[in-house]
Amino acid sequence: MSLYTAEGAGIVSDDGPAVDVVEVPRAPGALAAGRIPDGVLDRIMVDVIHDGENIPPRYLVDAHAAPIAFERFAADYWLERDWGAAMVAEAMCRHLGLRRFHRVRVARVLLDFGRFPGVTAADAPYLDRYAINYPFSDWLSFEQKQRLLANEYDGIASHYDQHVRNTITKIAIHTYDKHNRSGTTRPLLSVCSQALSYRGEHELPNHFFDPIYPDGLAEYTADRVLRDRLSLSIEKAGYRVAHNYPYALPDGSVEVRSQVWSFFVYLQRHYEDASPETADDLGHRMAWRMLQDTNLRSTESEALRSYLHMFRRAPTGREADFEAGRRAYERIASYVAAHRGDLVDGYRLSPERLSSIGIEVRKDLVWSFDGKRPVAPRPEMADAIGRVLAEALLVYLSEDRAFDAR
Repeated sequence: MSLYTAEGAGIVSDDGPAVDVVEVPRAPGALAAGRIPDGVLDRIMVDVIHDGENIPPRYLVDAHAAPIAFERFAADYWLERDWGAAMVAEAMCRHLGLRRFHRVRVARVLLDFGRFPGVTAADAPYLDRYAINYPFSDWLSFEQKQRLLANEYDGIASHYDQHVRNTITKIAIHTYDKHNRSGTTRPLLSVCSQALSYRGEHELPNHFFDPIYPDGLAEYTADRVLRDRLSLSIEKAGYRVAHNYPYALPDGSVEVRSQVWSFFVYLQRHYEDASPETADDLGHRMAWRMLQDTNLRSTESEALRSYLHMFRRAPTGREADFEAGRRAYERIASYVAAHRGDLVDGYRLSPERLSSIGIEVRKDLVWSFDGKRPVAPRPEMADAIGRVLAEALLVYLSEDRAFDAR
């Protein structure tokens, strides 16, 4: 392991995992002790995707094999990192009694797991960015970019696929800058639970997911009672809070992707209960893989999506498979059309529905800065905010909505 330093705020460069599970010692006075069964706590997931500090050595050389010095991207690294987010997540878990949280180690300046796979252009607007961030999107070779997505992005996705399956409530902790681009001051915290496209167009783009996904489900990615409980508790503690500010959740965010995935898992379960003979059918397996490929990383799923919606030819030699996939997809679509109201209402009210919410904390509350340069953490503030969030979640779980631990 080597440490690159620049004025006290550097990066780590190692070949360790792209994401890790941070164990949190259970505090003797944990709020949930005796009030929330461990089985319920084990289905709560807290994660931090933008407070990573690692850039593996293989990405610190450019397409011409020339070393990339930290000083070349220090300002971008300082800007992109969610300083203090992991501290808030740790404090929240410790006060509540959660035993762990999940942290992406890869620095956001290199790779943003909260975006769809792809390359960010130099002048891309913030909400139009892709996973490989600028300036690394300009410096790295084709092979490096391919490896970055195949190893790091897909590795993180695999980790999330494993842990989200049993999750009923996922809380993502982020931190954001003090000021908007206009110079106005942002609220101390923001609770985010709506997809950006729904906020603007009241639907999700078909080219991202699939037309049979009910657009109305993008209105909120989490139980509104959870959103409002968090907001009320934060305000009562003296912190000014906003909703979906300064922007709603990007369509490629983990919260939106996981919500779409969760619905299609729910749909598959109900569909196969009604038509159990389809469980081992090749065409249905292809269709379900495509619908649940919300990370947009499967070549076969992308080909089937293109075959279905762009009327492109099937790969040579697989015409029969793709035709089977089409028949299965059309049968699933007919099932959704026939039962749409029951499916949407059932999913919204299901205790198994995944509530996925993002919390933004203003960076200057939990970290000290000298201009744009990060100087030192403020652990006492992170602890105070983490406790407020833990208290809100405790009330939600124990009073607002008591979950079955199954």
